[in-house]
Amino acid sequence: MKMLAMCCGLCLIASSASAALTKADAKRFDQSAQVINELGDSPDRGIPDDLWNRSHCVVVIPSLKKVAFVFGGEYGSGVMSCRRGTGWTAPVSMRLAKGSLGLQIGAQEVDLVLLVMNRAGVDKLLQDQVSLGVDASIAAGPVGRSSQAATDAQLNAQMLSYSRSHGLFAGIDLSGGVLRPDADANARVYGAKATAREIVDGSAKVTVPVPARSFIAALAGYGQSNRAQR
Repeated sequence: MKMLAMCCGLCLIASSASAALTKADAKRFDQSAQVINELGDSPDRGIPDDLWNRSHCVVVIPSLKKVAFVFGGEYGSGVMSCRRGTGWTAPVSMRLAKGSLGLQIGAQEVDLVLLVMNRAGVDKLLQDQVSLGVDASIAAGPVGRSSQAATDAQLNAQMLSYSRSHGLFAGIDLSGGVLRPDADANARVYGAKATAREIVDGSAKVTVPVPARSFIAALAGYGQSNRAQR
């Protein structure tokens, strides 16, 4: 009976954790996977293979909102996963916000991909928040098959940023934006005690939630079908 009660308790815990995810959380994982899949399968994708392979982490913010009416701004939610051994870590939720000034009007949605190129960039991202271009160096990523044409600023940046609009990827300037872990979303997915840093470094001992498995699979399979055609 004790064993049965224990099993029931574990099932309840698992179901409660799964039920804590909102539809928005699941949609964010799904959209992020779609961005990576489309990026990897496209023969004219913008991110050079060598830069992708050297990256420590990948941040995807699908449907980043870019709005403007005199005072402009960009904001969105996404997910980040980092390389661990030959695989990828459980993804953590991230939020980006950036304001701008000037006479402007309009609205747009773009998909955003950030490559975190070194450990220092990863450590800064896992703080409470990081000001891009101030606390961490960031540059619009070079596009094309290789990074040979990249500038020194791009090759030395801690992060490289890309945006997609109308199916095409290109570099984007996110200097001045604030990127931080989404503590509320991460608590819904993994529980209140697991911090973003613990999730990424593996000390939290969390598992990849079912809705996020497609995103991890997309990262693991990035560009494979496209490379096979070459």
